[in-house]
Amino acid sequence: MTDRPVRRRKPQTVLEVIRREQLTPHMVRLYLGGPGFAAFEASACTDSYVKIFFVRPELGLEPPYDVAALREHLAAEDLPVTRTYTVREVNAAEQWLAIDFVVHGAEGLAGPWAERVQPGERVVLSGPGGAFNADPTADWHLFLGDESSLPAIAASLESLPGDAVGTALIEVGGPEDELPLRAPAGLEVRWLHRGTAPAGTTTILADAAAALPWREGRVCAFAHGEREAVKALRDILFSHRGLERSQVSISGYWAYGRTEDRFQAEKREPVGKIFTD
Repeated sequence: MTDRPVRRRKPQTVLEVIRREQLTPHMVRLYLGGPGFAAFEASACTDSYVKIFFVRPELGLEPPYDVAALREHLAAEDLPVTRTYTVREVNAAEQWLAIDFVVHGAEGLAGPWAERVQPGERVVLSGPGGAFNADPTADWHLFLGDESSLPAIAASLESLPGDAVGTALIEVGGPEDELPLRAPAGLEVRWLHRGTAPAGTTTILADAAAALPWREGRVCAFAHGEREAVKALRDILFSHRGLERSQVSISGYWAYGRTEDRFQAEKREPVGKIFTD
């Protein structure tokens, strides 16, 4: 028997909410800063993400949370849980970072929390991680996603040179969920409205991607969002368009009908894999 490699524990950063902004009826932006910001090491990737810890306040747990040690004396339902969110922006000069949360009433854990959290409350997170930066040698750029990938798409658009060209297809509920984005003049941002259908239940994004006129030259593609929608995008990009893996950043950010805990567990199962090889 061989020993399993020991995973290096990612450092935790303790911040506080300094401001809250209602971007759309279904999206809230929290600005996090405070004395702990000095310990945060920003990522250069435009899909930078962190894991936010949520604990039961009545337990009085103090960060940083040693989850392995807590397992020894806490019931499973009392352990800290995490939710993964993209870092929309980091402002080192003003010492804050911004995270956008999709909110649909009482649905989920992080959304309702972001809706009610008040300035001064502590936020514990680990990371950041991230892997994507747009290929500066690409002839054009393609961004495909829903609300969950909107922060990463927005950050990526802002990183492009002024002469970049391409298309961004972004699925949201309706016009009220659109956000002003800073993109090069040659990059079209097209909003796709699913109406009253729940997120993750339509084919609107894949349909629009399949019908998109294809530009000449080498594309750099970013396709992230609900898992089954991403699988449909995978087939379009690789089977129909013949792209190479090196041209595409692709993954599921969430799955319809799944909590994040279940979604993360399914990444090790066939249903949760974007690629089978």
